[in-house]
Amino acid sequence: MHTLTADPNTVVLAGDLLNWATLKTNQIGTLIKLVVGVMVLAAVAMAYWRTKSWVATLVAFVLGALVLWGIANLPSLQSKVGSEIEDTASSSVQVPGPGPHDVSALR
Repeated sequence: MHTLTADPNTVVLAGDLLNWATLKTNQIGTLIKLVVGVMVLAAVAMAYWRTKSWVATLVAFVLGALVLWGIANLPSLQSKVGSEIEDTASSSVQVPGPGPHDVSALR
């Protein structure tokens, strides 16, 4: 870790801070994925322990895998959702309505 010393010739660049922030962000993302993975395993084990049913355990496993897949692919999902919203907004259909002076259409 870099410490600021009394040396006036030492320059701390913003790139060092950006690298540190990127490293910490990646570490937090990995930690979140690990915690969610442990929670999914606990949920699958709990589903089997409570129900003693392989069907319920399989459903819990599939749903847990879907959640893990969603977390792992969050950036691509965000871009897909953003593109879908932009595509539908640009292709909206305009429906003509009564004009501002057409009073008979309002009755």
